[in-house]
Amino acid sequence: MTIFIFVFAVKLNEALVGLCESSVIVHGYQCQEFYVKTEDGYVLNMQRIPSGESSSSSGDDDVKVNKQPVLLQHGVLVDGMSWLLNSPQQSLPFILADSGFDVWIAHTRGTRFSRQHANLDASQREYWNWSWDELVDYDLPATFNFVYHQTGQKLHYVGHSLGTLIALASFSEGKLVDKLRSAALLSPIAYLSHMTTGIGILAAKAFAGEFTTLMGVAEFNPKGEAVTQFLHSLCKNPGIDCYDLMTSITGENCCLNASTVDLFLKNEPQSTSTKNMVHLAQTVRDGILSKFNYGIQVMNVEHYGQGKPPIYNLANIPKTLPLFLSYGGRDALSDVKDVEMLLDKLKFHQGEDLTTLFINDYAHADFIMGVNAKEMIYNALISFFGRH
Repeated sequence: MTIFIFVFAVKLNEALVGLCESSVIVHGYQCQEFYVKTEDGYVLNMQRIPSGESSSSSGDDDVKVNKQPVLLQHGVLVDGMSWLLNSPQQSLPFILADSGFDVWIAHTRGTRFSRQHANLDASQREYWNWSWDELVDYDLPATFNFVYHQTGQKLHYVGHSLGTLIALASFSEGKLVDKLRSAALLSPIAYLSHMTTGIGILAAKAFAGEFTTLMGVAEFNPKGEAVTQFLHSLCKNPGIDCYDLMTSITGENCCLNASTVDLFLKNEPQSTSTKNMVHLAQTVRDGILSKFNYGIQVMNVEHYGQGKPPIYNLANIPKTLPLFLSYGGRDALSDVKDVEMLLDKLKFHQGEDLTTLFINDYAHADFIMGVNAKEMIYNALISFFGRH
């Protein structure tokens, strides 16, 4: 695994204000910026919050304290900023740091802080030739290995939405588990057959293989003209409320602060690849968790040596890997029935190796932006980490 660290003073994109400067240091916390190169050439931005607010004045010595590292991985169409939209008393990275953890925040390829590549430019189609398979094969190993080598310790992991999907797929193949203490999965995504978001269901139907050609773009940029037109076409369907897209997509969140939502809309959504959206649509449509289906048998044979893409068998996740799953009754993306299908795959986990927390009033965004998430989820999550 090739890893590169770039000095914070030499940003890869000088036009952007780093997450440390904009969202962490302003609250009185130490913060470090890193850039990590994946084996397929993508350069990923990461932040480290090594200590809580009370110890932020102790300088670099505090970084050397033997704290347990925690890696946070965001979902699709957002970036690591999504963890930092509330006050420090309500945002998971700060809560973890104040609880004595060494906190790391990752940003997936294609998002605003992770748009660099060793040989490609984000304006090129080839840059966007990836789906969440590549996040499993390259992004997650790069960030895991970087944190592991920097700290010399096994990690705790927190994923939300797509961040849970790529973790589950990775664990099912036995990857990264040797560097892992435990994993917390918020709004876990593995199966999507029962999602209730109307616009999501319509989008999944539209994201047939021909959609890439139809759009003529490889980057799925929700703020771009092509995707905006696509969303407008979906909004013309009866029963789709595009005046409140967040609720239409995520479900009726119970506990979001209006100012937090405003900050979210100023910073998100982020780009992903159209191929990634097609892959997610395949997961919805096919009801199984498999690698990207190229739709033509000869292409699948070329990539996988077989006519159909291989399946990620979640039953292969090590039974001794401690898992914490929290899901909500109003979540339109991580539907209760789909989570129950996932839990059935994990049924051989025993005792404290599998902890579940169901919150009836929570929808998809509440898990990372809810004003009461500390009381509802994070305290239990931290206790879980403490037991492992």
